Amino acid sequence: MDIRAAVVREKSGKFLIEDLELEAPRSDELIVRVVGVGVCHTDLVCRDQHFPVPLPCVFGHECSGIVESVGSSVTKLKPGDPVVLSYLSCGNCEPCLEGNPGYCLDLYACNFTAARSDASTTLCKSDEVIHGNFFNQSSFATYALASERNTVKVPEDVPLELLGPLGCGIQTGAGAVMNSLNPRPGTSIAIFGCGSVGLAAVLGANVAGCGAVIAVDPNPLRLELARELGATHTIDPTQGNPVEAIQQIRSNGVHYSLECTGKPEVLRQAVDSLTLTGVCGLIGVSPAGTECPIDMNGILFGRSLRGIIEGDSVPDVFIPRLIDLYKQGRFPFDKLITCYEFEDINQAVEDTEEGKAIKAVLRM
Repeated sequence: MDIRAAVVREKSGKFLIEDLELEAPRSDELIVRVVGVGVCHTDLVCRDQHFPVPLPCVFGHECSGIVESVGSSVTKLKPGDPVVLSYLSCGNCEPCLEGNPGYCLDLYACNFTAARSDASTTLCKSDEVIHGNFFNQSSFATYALASERNTVKVPEDVPLELLGPLGCGIQTGAGAVMNSLNPRPGTSIAIFGCGSVGLAAVLGANVAGCGAVIAVDPNPLRLELARELGATHTIDPTQGNPVEAIQQIRSNGVHYSLECTGKPEVLRQAVDSLTLTGVCGLIGVSPAGTECPIDMNGILFGRSLRGIIEGDSVPDVFIPRLIDLYKQGRFPFDKLITCYEFEDINQAVEDTEEGKAIKAVLRM
């Protein structure tokens, strides 16, 4: 099948739109005509080889679109269905069988090797292999090949082009609060980093009924949007010690915190801002081997730190739940989105990196 896709050919290189060939779906696979696709921080750190994804490669993993064709063994979807593509898990290991697919023992192989489990690739340009299967979709393209397992059917009465980020960034931030931390109504939370993930966490904190929702970010436009989305307090960490600023709001610290930047010094602040028995969730992605010093005595007194992948979500369950909340007006994630045409992908990436766009979505 002939498609157009954005190819990265070298470390930190530009996204080059090229004509490629996409394989036909195998029995458990399907092809989706891409309607919209979000630009995620994970696409960019993999482009920059913080995680060694083979190049040349087509990235993209926040796809929404229409099912074009399905393999013979696909049962939950049919051509014409509107869908969102999410991350892939094996479905057979202990975490998957226990309902924790984000911690699949083969998560890296399923999403970051840019190949099927049998090492075959799905894209080519004449005789040149182009690595696909990034997050089992490689959806910076007009069509994407996915499997039944990482495809979620969505309602027809919502704007499909906006839904792709629910498959990763939005479900990660919202799920980190609603699923992972699961705060009691009226408790407090500090969210460090107000990009799309952190602002989705602000939305999730309001759905969960948190009392104090404290947004920490140096970008004044992001802090303004955080207040619009329900943050009760905002802190610019360049204007003083954010831990001390949080303690001025709650003298004993917050019940929960989220680290969304991937910076060790910010993780330390997120932990230090906790009250006794408080919980810090780590979401931010940093280069492999990054370390952070933590005050062991502070942890000893009942505080805890845990990593969170994909908001502990089961996509087939959590994505429709977020869409229902959106339809009720209680989860306005569309306020995070700026749309770009596919041909303007490099501008969308630049605006994302400079903080001009919270969540860029490419329209086909």
